[in-house]
Amino acid sequence: MPKTSFRKNSDSPVLIVNDGHAAVIDPGGNLTYTRLFMAISDHVVVKNLDYVIASHQDPDIVASLNKWLVGTHCKVIVPELWARFVPHFCTPGNTIGRIIGIPDEGMDIQIGNGVIKALPAHFLHSEGNFHFYDPVSKILFSGDVGTSAVESEKLAIPVQDFDAHIPNMIGFHQRYMNSNKVCRLWANMIRTLDVEAIIPQHGPGFKGKEMVGKFLNWFEYLECGVDLLDQTHFRVPGLNAA
Repeated sequence: MPKTSFRKNSDSPVLIVNDGHAAVIDPGGNLTYTRLFMAISDHVVVKNLDYVIASHQDPDIVASLNKWLVGTHCKVIVPELWARFVPHFCTPGNTIGRIIGIPDEGMDIQIGNGVIKALPAHFLHSEGNFHFYDPVSKILFSGDVGTSAVESEKLAIPVQDFDAHIPNMIGFHQRYMNSNKVCRLWANMIRTLDVEAIIPQHGPGFKGKEMVGKFLNWFEYLECGVDLLDQTHFRVPGLNAA
């Protein structure tokens, strides 16, 4: 069958299907497991899931890992940096022989007759972090980059007015993204790809080349993280500043 890439809604994991093979990206925590398992069963035999892929180690990304290891034959693809950490979500022994580490430079992940590209996204926000690009659908699944806080009824509607959407994004990005240098390096990399949509882990996506371009232009010049720190952020509590 042809490759399909989709999310059930705009605040959920991603399922990639190609020629009877499948992978789920960032399946989430234990609270999402049952609903996600049932949703995936509409498209593939879940027991035969090839991969659970995690962009980084946060609990909202992959805390349900043990259930996937017990309930399916999957292997787990995670950043090499976190390959020693994610087993802490699991029963001892369950991850033996089932973890594949993504090297810092990224890799191609074979799914059926196609590949998903694991793209470096280090320090955006995790030290070891990856985003995933589907060359067939031309969708970039951008993890926490592009995350926003909007009303639930707006989650599934792509961003229509970029400037009006900035207040929904800026607080999160200024706090969780590491620095403008990393934003610029990432944006330069993404511009080498043919991207029709950027779909973040949380919040509405950016669809169409014009909207993708607007997001990249904004993100490229964003001051965030350590850019915004000074000595006032590093004071001993209860003591007057010198």
